[in-house]
Amino acid sequence: MRVRFWGTRGSIATPGPGTNHFGGNTSCVELTTDNGELLIFDCGTGAHRLAAELMAQGKPINANILLGHTHWDHIQGFPFFSPAFVQGNSIAIYGPDGSGGSLHHVLAGQMEFTYFPIELNQLPAAITYHDLTEGIHTIGDLRVAAQFLNHPAVTLGYRVEADGVAVVYLVDHEPFSDKLWRAGAEPGRIESILHEGDRRHAKFMADADLVIHDAQYTPEEYGPKKTWGHSSYDYVVQIAAAAGVRRVALTHHDPGHDDHFVADIEHKARALALQLGTGLDVFCAYEGCDLVLEPRSTLQPFVPADPFQASVAQRRFHILVVDDQPDTLALIVRALEADQYTVSTATSGPEALQMIDTRMPDLVVLDYKMAGMDGLAVTKALRAKPKTQPLPVLMLTAMTDEPSTRAGFEAGVTDYVTKPFSIPQLTARVRACLARTRLP
Repeated sequence: MRVRFWGTRGSIATPGPGTNHFGGNTSCVELTTDNGELLIFDCGTGAHRLAAELMAQGKPINANILLGHTHWDHIQGFPFFSPAFVQGNSIAIYGPDGSGGSLHHVLAGQMEFTYFPIELNQLPAAITYHDLTEGIHTIGDLRVAAQFLNHPAVTLGYRVEADGVAVVYLVDHEPFSDKLWRAGAEPGRIESILHEGDRRHAKFMADADLVIHDAQYTPEEYGPKKTWGHSSYDYVVQIAAAAGVRRVALTHHDPGHDDHFVADIEHKARALALQLGTGLDVFCAYEGCDLVLEPRSTLQPFVPADPFQASVAQRRFHILVVDDQPDTLALIVRALEADQYTVSTATSGPEALQMIDTRMPDLVVLDYKMAGMDGLAVTKALRAKPKTQPLPVLMLTAMTDEPSTRAGFEAGVTDYVTKPFSIPQLTARVRACLARTRLP
């Protein structure tokens, strides 16, 4: 298998003398298998140069484009992807279901005549669009696993297993918790990870030959930019080492980081990996980087732990929101109703439990700190009954310390959203929770 980097920058393209080495084009990575399957992770500005190389081969092109999400820096290269302008070529585009419209609609939007001289429907190539949710998918002859990442927009990470190797693409993603390890547990082991979301993330990349991971920030930069949807390099190195990853490419470099700054990140990341002692190879991805991955017989297929449904959009979900603060309650209700959910509300723990007994929701969005019966007590009451044991609970909390987080998961909380949160962050986590619920 061959992996080549055509765009490694995040947020906005930054060409110029200060980014000559690591590159100024936004995200685009090419993967080709031994039997000629072509996958392209994201279609940022780096896709323009990739397209030119593909066209120079002088043969029909059958490409699969896997979009993590549809923020502009991940799709802005598509209008300049020249294989789409040639009849006889075929392009299958994949992206997350529920990202604010179908893939066709989103891509057509940036190619309206106001912004671009050729509209999407005028392209001569055969283009198909595939909205994905979590689970195992067949793309060409490949087995591709998809899993939601932690980003303000609905975002998928991809794990491709072929030719005896596993490549995992995880851009854009940030930690689920401020603390990576449980107190009293041995650091460096997947089972010692505090937050279930971070643990799931580690399992998704476990034993991979190459993980391409968002590492936009340094630890010092991350604090003020928490909830923006990106990682710091120390989180990536630690979680990859715990997952037994062989090689990590740090990518989605911040537009404010020049080559000298990124080289310093690489130096510090390598020092941390060496300190952890797992043999993890770490480098910062750069445009033109070309890797050949050799097969091995020990690769085990990824098996998801959760039941996946075909699409969240196939069903009208009922969500119960529980909060004793009227302003917060109204804000959440407006956001969820805008996403076409049926929403009920409760202002106390006892009222919520009574409503659940009368009508079972698909998800409970529950505030941690409430007068009288708090969210933790509500969750424990739900888990004590067989009927409500599987009911997903999304906890809203400003309490991010390790004991509080651990207590919530031990009580049966499904996931946390940390206050203050943005509406896109909340709705993305709601959709991820619903995608993992069992259909009756």
